[in-house]
Order: sequence, then structure tokens, then C-alpha cells
Amino acid sequence: MMLGMSQEKLGESLGITFQQIQKYEKGTNRIGASRLQNIARVLSVPVSFFFEDAPGGEPEAGGMAEQQSASYVVDFLSSSEGIQLNKAFVTIKDAKLRRKVIDLVRAIAGSEDESDSLS
Repeated sequence: MMLGMSQEKLGESLGITFQQIQKYEKGTNRIGASRLQNIARVLSVPVSFFFEDAPGGEPEAGGMAEQQSASYVVDFLSSSEGIQLNKAFVTIKDAKLRRKVIDLVRAIAGSEDESDSLS
């Protein structure tokens, strides 16, 4: 979307369906190195574009990454808890169950915020 290309157009350029592109975007399916390289070629971005703000990497000048606003995500995903939660979450195959986990975490976070404001 950032580059103005639809999932369908990207899929056509790669010889795959837009549904497969959706699965890549959602993290349902993993992307192999050669496919990632082809995606980068079609989008006219370096492969490193997909790793901006990743732990251990510096974003390239002119990239589309949000500099500081996403750093808390990188910090969390670099933490022991973030790694454990991420590894466990991606093993959940049922999309409805993943959505319920997200809803549960949001509900817990909301209730903690409410209890913090009452103190």
C-alpha cells in the first residue's frame, strides 16, 4: 500500500495469488529468501527495506520506516518476553484462536490501565 501497489498486482508480478500475498503480510506463511528477493525487486526496494527497525540493524536513510515511533516494538521483540511470546504466538495455526489471544491481551492491558488509574 505504501508504494501504491495492490496485493493482486504484486501477486501477478510474482506469479502467485493475492491470497498468498495476504498470508505473507499476516505472517501466516513464511517468506523464503529467494521470494523475498523477488518481492524487493518488484517493489524496487533493497531487501534490507524489510528489515528496517529490526533488532541489530540501522534503518537506511530515506527508508519508509518510522524512526522512533516503532522503537518500542523493536525493544519489546528484542526482550526475552517478546521473543517467547512471538515464538508461541506464531505456532498457533488457527486464525480465530490467534484473534482471541489478541483480544485477551488487549482486555488484560485495558483492565490493568483501569486499575492503575484507580490507585
